[in-house]
Amino acid sequence: MQYFFYTADVFTDRIFGGNPLAVFPDAQGLSDRQMQQVAAEFNYSETVFVLPPQTLKGTRKLRIFTPKTELPFAGHPTVGTAFVLASIAQIPLTGTQTPIIFEEGVGLVPVTLYAQSHTQNNTHNNQPIYAELTAAQSPEWRSDVPSSAELAALLSLEPEAIGSGNFTPQAVSCGVPFLFVPLRDRLSLSCCRLNRDRWQSLLAQHWASALYLFCPGIEGETIDFHARMFAPSMGIEEDPATGSAATAFGGYLGLRQDRQGSFEWHIEQGADMGRTSHLWVKIDRHLDQIQNIRVGGASVLVSEGSMEIPEE
Repeated sequence: MQYFFYTADVFTDRIFGGNPLAVFPDAQGLSDRQMQQVAAEFNYSETVFVLPPQTLKGTRKLRIFTPKTELPFAGHPTVGTAFVLASIAQIPLTGTQTPIIFEEGVGLVPVTLYAQSHTQNNTHNNQPIYAELTAAQSPEWRSDVPSSAELAALLSLEPEAIGSGNFTPQAVSCGVPFLFVPLRDRLSLSCCRLNRDRWQSLLAQHWASALYLFCPGIEGETIDFHARMFAPSMGIEEDPATGSAATAFGGYLGLRQDRQGSFEWHIEQGADMGRTSHLWVKIDRHLDQIQNIRVGGASVLVSEGSMEIPEE
């Protein structure tokens, strides 16, 4: 049977940047096995299969697959799918801001689509320019992580490269766990190389087997943090933009704030892969609790096509 798909670059405002994503706007009839085969065929970080909602609140149900496994939540597929469905008019835009809700494995994920007015052939309509998700789950933290020496060996770095200011390694999840590892500087981030054998023995069975490495931006620049992400267990050697990690990173950063209020950070990821991505993380902290975590960015449509998927 023939299924139509679109691809987009997510967390970027230009083609060939950001993180590629494949979206099947109508995946009804596909089995779990077929979805996994299709995701492996695309070999993107994630492929999304869109289904009708199963709740009264839901706009669409999303199933998200890496080349190896299904995920209960992922940020760049959530943001990118909202953009794609709005761009092809499967989700009508109701003005400059359109709230929608995706049903995902973690539950209901609110998304806000931001649009600008566009005129063509004397017809006025809105075009999506930015999408922002709100985390469905509160952060969960764990501190039973490998030592700095073990992490340094895992990343082919000197032990002195691990840590930055008050930042220390910690595992955090907002649906998908990540091990956050602060690095001393941008050079350390660029030079790190994942030792797969050490990863297998140290992290393959760990609660947070995916590594999110970061370092602070240079004072005076607009980027607050530079980041890289490695997730061999998901079939992702390195990811150019990871919204689920950025969501959990909001929890990591929020835990380290000593005052109440709203905070926002600009994260650059993927530069070392030649696919620079820009993600914005926002949190609200009140009464020593993180109330909301939001992650957003721009996207661009890249291609459309169809795939003949054999019946089982």
